[in-house]
Amino acid sequence: MVDIREILCPIDFSATSRHALEHAVLSARWYGARLTAVHVVHAPLFAQPPIIAVGFAEATSPALPDRRALKQELREWLLPADRAGIATDVIIDDGDAAVQILEHAGSRKADLIVMGTHGLSGFERFMLGSVAEKVLRKAKVPVMTVPPAATSAARVPYTHLLCAVDFSESSLAACRFAVSLAKEADANLTILHVLDWPPDDELLTEQLNEPEFRRLIEDRASTRLEGLLTDDIRVWCKPRTRVACGKPYQQILEAADRDRADLIVMGVRGRNALDLTLFGSTTNQVVRRAACPVLTLRQ
Repeated sequence: MVDIREILCPIDFSATSRHALEHAVLSARWYGARLTAVHVVHAPLFAQPPIIAVGFAEATSPALPDRRALKQELREWLLPADRAGIATDVIIDDGDAAVQILEHAGSRKADLIVMGTHGLSGFERFMLGSVAEKVLRKAKVPVMTVPPAATSAARVPYTHLLCAVDFSESSLAACRFAVSLAKEADANLTILHVLDWPPDDELLTEQLNEPEFRRLIEDRASTRLEGLLTDDIRVWCKPRTRVACGKPYQQILEAADRDRADLIVMGVRGRNALDLTLFGSTTNQVVRRAACPVLTLRQ
């Protein structure tokens, strides 16, 4: 059973973060959780000029934002949550956004972080890399990223869940979380495993081109997926399992579109060099391109 008592929602006052806040508010109402909005102020470049520059510091240094005004604006953003009877709090802090988000998630013992992503273009891709991506890779709690490309209004509980499983510890944790969500919401759940095909190994590519060998690999993957489903899971949420071949992130996105998924659940492996490569090729691509929220867990 998923127990969410505290939700942290980073806000940068963009339309994207407002959309994420809508999901955070509905999740808080569904779980009866407290919702905390946090805004991190970036310290202006050269805020502390060297002594030689003191003479013109006032003319060249950008003004620091008014914290009282920021707090009031954050409070106004939370009015829908207040009207819904949700307990709320606001935090204004400064420094590195990802670091502060993670620190406040830890100090407040958050059970879920809900935040927006900024898509694929230029500066927005850089922002994803510098904030959301760091939070996804380092957070000790589930992180829900809400893309600007979401095609439908925020809705909780989610009714069509897609869980991507590669049998790593993080993806198995994601599977358990998805099953629990599906049980609580009586939602449809599809558990998907993607065979990365064609693989980089030429010999393996030749083998997979043999129909019998490929069918054997698919059957083994299907058996492993079915082995994840205990009798009580089958009774409560009746999940479907599916094996696909191709680039994992493409197959995940295609399955989400085909099944009209309103939430994708998947694991994030960690922070070493190999994990970063895998993150960049799969989870990161799904987060950037998904048309629905993506919930990630790290082990």
